[in-house]
Amino acid sequence: MPKVKGKKRPRQQLQEGRANGILFNTGAGQHILKNPLVVNSIIEKAALRRTDIVLEVGPGTGNLTVKMLEKVKKVIACEIDPRLVGELQKRVQGTCLANKLEIKVGDVLKTDLPFFDACVANLPYQISSPFVFKLLLHRPFFRCAILMFQREFALRLVAKPGSKLYCRLSINTQLLARVDHLMKVGKNNFKPPPKVESSVVRIEPKNPPPPINFQEWDGLVRIAFVRKNKTLSAAFKSSAVEQLLDHNYRIHCSLHNAEIPENFKISEKIQTVLKDTGYSEKRARSMDIDDFIRLLHGFNSEGIHFS
Repeated sequence: MPKVKGKKRPRQQLQEGRANGILFNTGAGQHILKNPLVVNSIIEKAALRRTDIVLEVGPGTGNLTVKMLEKVKKVIACEIDPRLVGELQKRVQGTCLANKLEIKVGDVLKTDLPFFDACVANLPYQISSPFVFKLLLHRPFFRCAILMFQREFALRLVAKPGSKLYCRLSINTQLLARVDHLMKVGKNNFKPPPKVESSVVRIEPKNPPPPINFQEWDGLVRIAFVRKNKTLSAAFKSSAVEQLLDHNYRIHCSLHNAEIPENFKISEKIQTVLKDTGYSEKRARSMDIDDFIRLLHGFNSEGIHFS
């Protein structure tokens, strides 16, 4: 009987990623940056200092790590794959760089980040979004992050209102940080090559951060961008949205000993706020950070909260 084509098994993904005697797991985003010119360019753009502690996520076999160890006080490398941890340890073993390297084995998304001055990483692409927000909400503040992303993800990070790629990721990132696209990196600069093109992005957190409750902000933005081409008036007519905001409004009134009229309807209150703030017929795709700040203030001042 002929074999039925289906999803690649983990073993097949590993075999496709064989290089330098190591079986890379491309299914887990293991694509090693092999071009020394790109490595040097990333390090140059990071503007690392002798006194820096650098966080690296997904160091692989250490092409970027070793170059950074030559320039900084310490590199803290987070790696989930014990095989690659062994490769990295072998690479610095017996050199003057060994005592400047600290390796943390495990899932970086499930552990607390250490103190660091800068983050430089060729990230596994599937953790891009959660890792960016883990970084941006990390305290104390770091100076900057130079990160490799899938090209489309990178372009979403820097997208402006009106752009096709402008989305919740764009506005949330830009609320908390200055974001710049630094350079494109072709797939042939990696071993094994990924199926997509890549880009390097610089993220510099705003310090001090904007005086906004991020959970509240994200609750509002999430509703607005579910259908970013809809008017806000239409977006807020969803029964799930109305139920959530009604629940939150009743909690707010209870905490502040405020009476709720018998004929109260949250839908009417929501639409009143949207009209009074001038955003009823606006669409999320064309609204900037200042627009959402004004809208959030409008809702909050009427006792409507998103978290």
